[in-house]
Amino acid sequence: MKLIHLSDLHLGKRVNGFSMLEDQRYILEQILRIIHQEQPDGVLIAGDVYDKSVPSAEAVSLLDDFLVRLAKNNLQVFLISGNHDSPERMAFGGRLMTEQGVHIAPVYNGAVSPLTLRDEFGPVNLYLLPFLKPAHVRAAFPDEEVQTYTDAMEVAIRAMNVDWKERNVLVTHQFVTGAARCDSEELSVGGTDNVDGSVFDGFDYVALGHIHGPQQAGRPEVRYCGTPLKYSFSEAKQQKSVTVVELGKKGDVTVRTVPLTPLRDLVELRGTYEQLTFRDFYQGTSYQQDYVHITLTDEDDIPDGINKLRIIYPNLMKLDYDNRRTRAGGVVDGAQDVTQRSPMELLEEFYEKQNGQEMGEAQRAFARDLMERIWEGEA
Repeated sequence: MKLIHLSDLHLGKRVNGFSMLEDQRYILEQILRIIHQEQPDGVLIAGDVYDKSVPSAEAVSLLDDFLVRLAKNNLQVFLISGNHDSPERMAFGGRLMTEQGVHIAPVYNGAVSPLTLRDEFGPVNLYLLPFLKPAHVRAAFPDEEVQTYTDAMEVAIRAMNVDWKERNVLVTHQFVTGAARCDSEELSVGGTDNVDGSVFDGFDYVALGHIHGPQQAGRPEVRYCGTPLKYSFSEAKQQKSVTVVELGKKGDVTVRTVPLTPLRDLVELRGTYEQLTFRDFYQGTSYQQDYVHITLTDEDDIPDGINKLRIIYPNLMKLDYDNRRTRAGGVVDGAQDVTQRSPMELLEEFYEKQNGQEMGEAQRAFARDLMERIWEGEA
């Protein structure tokens, strides 16, 4: 059984003000060519199909074309919503699409039935579990103790009644503790969205979405395929790819990647204004087409530097300086990784800096209650 694993298309996304639609159309064409060459039995799309819960008309049209072309090749497609998607909008028309081999996870209500493919080794059961918050699972299972994201996943998976003797694939969209994040992802303060990878023990393969860098989450069979395009300069050195999963008999799983080449790359350039505008530096390179982040090392700012540089680098997205003046500015106090600190700790620090005194116990209680209501979608 061969499966193609995709996720985090983020159709309609803008990066530093630049629309990525042309780049996304180009990379989807490349993915379709890879799928044609690989001849898989199914395609898994693990959430964040769109960049916004209310996507643009152009983004909807792009997804529509992609799914139609997959369906015309008689492929089985399995798609879930991510935290950027509206599950209700994604699920619209899902039952009609199933007849064409496009299976979209419905809005979560606690019931997740497997979709089954078969090969010479028997059935492969695919479970589609969209992005879940603890509040979603508490609503479906009010008698269960669900406080954390790990609790939520444990309850949701237990309710599936998986036959662990058979081959089982889970498609889901969560942050597994320890995965390496990128700047283009949504940041969860205090790591509140962490899911312990042990909840996925027993699945033959877990197709994850949410993290933009391709990587395994613990064992090789629990994997983030990453975005097909680079959406921040923190991803500049990543090799984007399509993940190909092959399942033999129970326990026999191989995972490999097929590299993707973008229409325009994201590159970071560093040097003086004179160096970066020297013809021999940029001629014969792709820099004049690529999306560029330039760091100038000149001691004096270049007047109207960004517009001057865009004559040579029309897709210049970001310009900053690294010199004695900027280094003297230092690092903003308290700018440590916020994922390592709780939301309450950050709020208390902010309150004290704004008001010159610590929060009172009544204020802490009010803040805790409000945070819980917001996380549960009640505020």
